[in-house]
Amino acid sequence: MRDVTRVLDNLELQNKGWEKQPLLNYADFLQEVVKQPSRIIRNIYQLYADMIDTFICEEVDEYPDDPESIHYVAYECSELFAKGSERPFFPDRLFANRLVRHVESLSIGAQQNKIYIFDGPHGSGKSTFLNNLLRKFEEYTVSPEGIRYEVVWKLPKEHMSGELRSLNTLTDRLSWLFEKEGKAPAAHKEDVIFSGKAVVPDYFEFSCPSHDNPILMIPRESRRLFFDDLFENDKFKWKLFTNKKYEWVFNDSPCTICSSIFSALMRKHHDFNRVFEFIHARPYVFKRRLGQGISVFNPGDKPVKRTVLQHENTQQHLDALLPESRSVRYLYSHYARTNNGIYALMDIKSHNIERLMELHNIISEGVHKVEELEESVNSLFFALMNPEDKKQLQDLQALTDRIEYIHIPYVLDIKTEVDIYREVFGKHLDESFLPRVLHNFARVIIATRLMTKSEAMLEWISDPEKYELYCDNNLQLLKMEIYTGNIPKWLSEDDLKNFTAKRRQRIIAESEQDGWKGFSGRDSIRLFNDFFAHYSRGDKLIDMSMIAKFFKKHCKQDKNILPLGFLDALQHMYNYIVLQEVKESLYYYNEDQIATDIQNYMFAVNFDQETTEVCTFTGEKLQINEELFSRIETRLLADSKNAKTFREDVQKTYTTTTLTQEIMHEGLAVTETSLFQYLYEMYVYNLKEKVLEPFLKNENFRMAVKDFDTDDFRSYDQKIKDDVTFMINNLQQKYRYSSQGAKEICMYVVDNNIASVFEGQ
Repeated sequence: MRDVTRVLDNLELQNKGWEKQPLLNYADFLQEVVKQPSRIIRNIYQLYADMIDTFICEEVDEYPDDPESIHYVAYECSELFAKGSERPFFPDRLFANRLVRHVESLSIGAQQNKIYIFDGPHGSGKSTFLNNLLRKFEEYTVSPEGIRYEVVWKLPKEHMSGELRSLNTLTDRLSWLFEKEGKAPAAHKEDVIFSGKAVVPDYFEFSCPSHDNPILMIPRESRRLFFDDLFENDKFKWKLFTNKKYEWVFNDSPCTICSSIFSALMRKHHDFNRVFEFIHARPYVFKRRLGQGISVFNPGDKPVKRTVLQHENTQQHLDALLPESRSVRYLYSHYARTNNGIYALMDIKSHNIERLMELHNIISEGVHKVEELEESVNSLFFALMNPEDKKQLQDLQALTDRIEYIHIPYVLDIKTEVDIYREVFGKHLDESFLPRVLHNFARVIIATRLMTKSEAMLEWISDPEKYELYCDNNLQLLKMEIYTGNIPKWLSEDDLKNFTAKRRQRIIAESEQDGWKGFSGRDSIRLFNDFFAHYSRGDKLIDMSMIAKFFKKHCKQDKNILPLGFLDALQHMYNYIVLQEVKESLYYYNEDQIATDIQNYMFAVNFDQETTEVCTFTGEKLQINEELFSRIETRLLADSKNAKTFREDVQKTYTTTTLTQEIMHEGLAVTETSLFQYLYEMYVYNLKEKVLEPFLKNENFRMAVKDFDTDDFRSYDQKIKDDVTFMINNLQQKYRYSSQGAKEICMYVVDNNIASVFEGQ
């Protein structure tokens, strides 16, 4: 036999952290209010906002010193939507910012009842989003940070069933209680008096059916004075009395049932202190599966037939306790179960259309009629909606000002789209791709979701062709970068200057219209699965040519799925970037020698040719002639035809600005002057541009790259081995290539003669 007692004891030890739910008397509750006022004094809107704020982490702004920033930052949402979830939701940067703005609007001012509709096309992840949001909300409310209390009445039992009193023995009374369980008034074990002959429950308790915050039991007309006495003059007290988000504390009333009980007890006892002895507080526990604090309705869920709820035993106790007052009617609706909680509709279809109609007056007036009683409703109302279902709201024009839409279109952020692939297909996915190729697959998918023409982008950049090296004619590739939070370095100085906050806001605002067409999230996963299954091989990494072949096949099937020329532009951009990477990886000129050449040149342009002078800056003896100028100018200039004019301009700048102002007046070293910095950048740029030239026509170089990391590599000339090894190592260290990937990208650049395509550009 297994020792199950020990197993249960171990379970107890492992779960000692489980939250208890203590029942606090009102004085102890007020002590909690004083200790942590911002947690206890909050309504459902503030609780929801605090939950989002707890689980969403704001990342560092990539451009913190940008004067035109619109605070479009990256938010880390994995804790809220992915961690612990069987079906993670991946919000892109646009939606994360949209959600944060929505939550901020709830937390900064007085709230009115609204229904918040998260709308988006089929396959955008709306249901996954809401399910994960509610799961995390439920988790938050059982944590110390998410605690919120509700009213519990603990009233004396001033009558006793005659049947119970007629029983003499303890055994008979216990038997009676167990037999009547669920029928007789509830008795709590800890509150049963065992005195040999009697088993007498001395009170009964029940929670406020509307889950009112216990602070609302303070009479409304006395609350300002009460809180003024309760709190010291600190920061929270100032917020409480001045901040609009706390207006509910002074304006809201408890539910009709609690108000009636309070009034009846006051008439009976005429003593506030005595009445507050009956009021207790307990943490408000949210349980979606039980419909407690969170209720979610699917379109197929039929409406409940019983719209008015009551509890006969509780009503009997109230009638017996307060016989002179027949005004306490223990009636409430199913809306009370989610009062101060969340009521959600999954898609506005079928029976959920009826539910939305019912919400019309509730949202507008904030009350619901339960027979002759008025029941206050202060809930968060959420709904999910597909675009075609908006016609259901045409008959509810009065409700339109109570609806706030938060769009969930298809993902428009490159990083997020790639994160989805990694989640579905595994984190090792990148190992099968050359760098940037996986992200380019995402770019193609996102291009199908964007509007082809962007008024905001064209208003900013009226001539897209000037960026043909990096972008498509519709500027979609640039727009994707901006949506991802990246401002490309290849933008001209003028365009960067004109990238004002107003223009940025217009571009981001266009995201509300993007993402409603094209490949859905499900389509994207299916396509990627087809692509990966076809092209993934152990001996070769996935490259851009494979992406081009795959999507050109789809373009033949649907010519309108991608803008004309997009795939060619993407390939062109990719080729240009990898060419620069290979050039950068081959470049290893001596930096000191470059600085020496430039200083000698700046000095030499001030003298006639065929003279000999000692350079003031380097101390070298210079033979100033055409050979000296030509050697340096071939590295400074792309076209030697302009050498004479360039030389004259350098000499003029040197004498008028560099020497007289920066060196003599400001005391700068020659290497700190603007002319030196300008010439240095030109020198390095042109060296990198021409760095491949000696290798492109050398077949031994190509073969050495192919044989790198094999025994055959040893047979090559030492100079070639050094160059290839240096290049491969740099590609790995600087650009995250694997050894195999570095070899393949070098072969790609050489075999496709990419350097010649961009020659002179």
